[in-house]
Amino acid sequence: MKNVCQTCLLDLEYGLPVQVRDTGMGVAEEMPTSNVNREYFAQNIQSKVAESDSSRPYGDLGKAAPPSDVMMKLARSSPYYQRNRPHICSFWVKGECKRGEECPYRHELPTNPEDPLAHQNIRDRYHGVNDPVAEKMLKRARALPQLEPPDDATVTTLYVGSLPNSVTEKVLRDNFYQFGEIRGISVVPRQNCAFLTYASRDEAERAAEATFNKLIINGSRVKILWGKSKSGNAPSSSSRKPIDLAPVDGLPMPIPPPPGLSAPPSSEEGVAGAGTQKKGKPVHYPSQDPLRMGSR
Repeated sequence: MKNVCQTCLLDLEYGLPVQVRDTGMGVAEEMPTSNVNREYFAQNIQSKVAESDSSRPYGDLGKAAPPSDVMMKLARSSPYYQRNRPHICSFWVKGECKRGEECPYRHELPTNPEDPLAHQNIRDRYHGVNDPVAEKMLKRARALPQLEPPDDATVTTLYVGSLPNSVTEKVLRDNFYQFGEIRGISVVPRQNCAFLTYASRDEAERAAEATFNKLIINGSRVKILWGKSKSGNAPSSSSRKPIDLAPVDGLPMPIPPPPGLSAPPSSEEGVAGAGTQKKGKPVHYPSQDPLRMGSR
């Protein structure tokens, strides 16, 4: 019915609190809280379970959606031994325990009373409501990194990095063809990366969501990012405006341009405080004489 351990009140399959399990799988099962209604509810469930396969979860949990990626990341894969520790010795906290090392309870100070984790109700944990441990785990799950698609809707290219040296175009196509039509794959062996271009934006978003921080190729977890936009959003050098700098006293006059070239634009026709340039004959540099070039 609940598919949880009756001792630690954690899910038997994922090792997670009931509230985290129900939130990740979208389960909203309302179980009666009173003794009479709960017994009647349990009898009906037991009769239905006896007629079905008792090795699988029954009720809303059995009809729930498959576990999300967040549940797979939060699931415990190793035993949680701290739940088997003895309780704290209340006499030792008061300074009255005379058993010493023979005391079967822990001689440790309790946690901070203001800590939300110190206020856990076993009834709320069983029903999956107001569980501070579950709230902490869900908050950590919301802080996990996510791959946001770019604003430019024309971007359909994915960057695949941290590839092993033995990865070929066929291996990438076998891992990404299931998400949609692939227009082209460009592998860069020198940088251990590749670029995949899909036919549509929806297919690219589906592939990015399904493989971000999840895809493993030849025992190595690959890095998935969106490709850069090809639209020229960056301003070109010709369209940039000149930077107006504050005038500095004592600077020399600017060097005049060579003959035949126009002077660079200036907002103040020269730097203030450095004098103004006098118009005269164009300056001829010896290096501009073609007869003096080379050794003669």
